This record gives sequence, C-alpha cells and structure tokens, in this order.
Amino acid sequence: MNLLQFLGDLSHLLAIILLLLKIWKSRSCAGISGKSQVLFAVVFTAHYLNLFTNYISLYNTWVKPMAILSFLINHDFTPLEILWTFCMYLESVTILLQLFMVSKTGEAETITSHYLFALGVYRTLYLFNWIKCYHFEGFFDFMDIVTDLVQSSLYWRNETLCP
Repeated sequence: MNLLQFLGDLSHLLAIILLLLKIWKSRSCAGISGKSQVLFAVVFTAHYLNLFTNYISLYNTWVKPMAILSFLINHDFTPLEILWTFCMYLESVTILLQLFMVSKTGEAETITSHYLFALGVYRTLYLFNWIKCYHFEGFFDFMDIVTDLVQSSLYWRNETLCP
C-alpha cells in the first residue's frame, strides 16, 4: 500500500459516502443506476476475495465478455486470479450504466456529480500509482494500466455531462 493507493481508496470511500448521503437526504435513489450498483457489488466481491487467502496489508486485510477475457488474459490461471482479472475488466466499464443514465436525462444532481467526480479521482490516482510503480520500481502491469486508462477516460470524458 502506498500513498497513491491510499488516496485513491479514500476517494473511493468518499464517493460511496456521497452516494449514501444523496440517498439519505433525498430519500430516493432517483438518478442512480441500480444496475451499475449491482455490477459494482459483483466487482468488489470478486476483487476482495483474495483478502481471505493472501495478506495484502493491514489496511486491505457487459459481464460475459469480461468473464471470457478474464479466462484468456490473466496473470496466473487460478480461480482467484481469474476472479481478480474479471473484476478488473468489469470495473473498467461498470460506470457506463450510470453515465448512460445521466446522459439520458441530460443532467445529474450535484451530489451525483460529486459521486462521479470522486470515482474519477479514485481511478486516476490508481493510474498514477501504476505509472509510479513502473518509473520507480520497474513494475509494469499491462492489465491494470489498460483498465485504469479505460475507466479514467470514461469518467473524465463524461464529466461534462454533469453540472
């Protein structure tokens, strides 16, 4: 765990808090893609299954194509690695459902915009983390970089949809 990952995780936590605050204040889920949230639940369930088998740190103790891709391109052909790869691919496109909902209505509530912004910061910080790892440690993970690039570009490209 390094500073960029930690800040990215804090940004992700902020996004979740903003989403919950929006629901609590408005007593409504209007403007939030339920399908996107279900996919995020799948992503993070698969993503953190390795916490039961691997020590990471004290801090961190369109589905069919992503599943096929996770079987074809992964680091190690084991069940947990395939799930990890699946969640990396799926997370990179999960936000599309929320962005489609925002573009369909043509607007988003301010707090929904803040939620999307915090998620964009989260993914961008992780992208910078991979760049730092390559530059200072010589570590290069093609899948992580590509999925972070895809996801970051989706957030920042569509940020103009939000007020």
